[in-house]
Amino acid sequence: MRRGTFVRWGVPIAVAAVIGGAIGAGPVIAAVSGNPQLPERSAQQLLADAVAASHKAGGPPPMSGTVQQTASLGLPALPQAGGSSPLNLLSGSHEVKVWYGAQNKLRVAFPTQMSESNLIVNGDQSWYWDSATKTATRLKFDAGARKPEDLAPRPTDLTPPQVAERMLASADQHTAIRVINNAEVAGRAAYQLVLAPKEEGSLVQEVRIALDGETYVPLQVQVYAKGSAEPAFQVGFTQVTFSAPAEENFRFTPPAGAKVEDKTISGKDAGKEHADAEKARGAVKSVGEGWTTVAVLPVSAAELAAKPQQDQGGSDKGGEGEWDGKGADLGSAVDGVLKTATPVSGSWGSGKLITTKLVTALLTDDGRLLVGAVTPEEIEKAAGIK
Repeated sequence: MRRGTFVRWGVPIAVAAVIGGAIGAGPVIAAVSGNPQLPERSAQQLLADAVAASHKAGGPPPMSGTVQQTASLGLPALPQAGGSSPLNLLSGSHEVKVWYGAQNKLRVAFPTQMSESNLIVNGDQSWYWDSATKTATRLKFDAGARKPEDLAPRPTDLTPPQVAERMLASADQHTAIRVINNAEVAGRAAYQLVLAPKEEGSLVQEVRIALDGETYVPLQVQVYAKGSAEPAFQVGFTQVTFSAPAEENFRFTPPAGAKVEDKTISGKDAGKEHADAEKARGAVKSVGEGWTTVAVLPVSAAELAAKPQQDQGGSDKGGEGEWDGKGADLGSAVDGVLKTATPVSGSWGSGKLITTKLVTALLTDDGRLLVGAVTPEEIEKAAGIK
């Protein structure tokens, strides 16, 4: 979870300018069929309206709703992981409930079949509640630590706005943009921006971003793979209300019998996260441009397949640093994916090719992992560039 560098619920001015240039002089007008009808807007106008609405409101509008994320990437069967494991987001459907009242007033609920976890931020009070373990953790922040509202995932970090921000931020001369007929998302009339790669080597057919016709908040993002009638990835509101949630949604008292813990978030944690992120970025290089960009990082099959070892205390460890108990899930998932890989070779060398609807990965025998939303031909071409 991270706070974006652009505006939270709109589209940054810089992105609007880039996309406006990519569209060119010819206006792309939104069709106004459907009920209710929305005023005509070109893509440039939609982006400008989104920026203006975000600046006028000074941030996200108060809201509450339910978000559903669905992934059908064509991956091999993955192991059943714990409710909070990232592996769960790679397949099936998952829901998140959000209540947002202000910058320091937020609640996010992660329901599962048997339990629910909640993150509640209410002014200077922050709690994390896990019903499965009946544990309530009171979060405290020392001097220099990020504030609760900065640490906590906002609706934009979990829902369509963040995904839309990332998609639009990457739109440039490699992207064709148009506006199609009004859509309806969560019972609200919306415009739909469609981003399509110009490069033939991309596996992405198009990305559809639905903007609310009244608030211009992104309500839904859909990513379609070439040759597929249904989205390979989708995140969107199934229900949303743009009004201030009741105050009771942000109040939390540990229930009787709950285990109450205190956790202090130190400013040193943020510094270490930043250093780790910079180190990771430094190890990754990219080949290509636009939608056919391929990320290349140094890693071997042995490193990917290595499973964390469990110490006598029961915690999973993989070399330095402790795991949170999900290392075994990740190791099993990697094993399963590697078993489906196809041996390939070329002038670049040899390795194992992994293909899904939206992503192709190549693990070379000389210790490189190449990943991109590109065809196998493109990824092997990138492998030849060292």
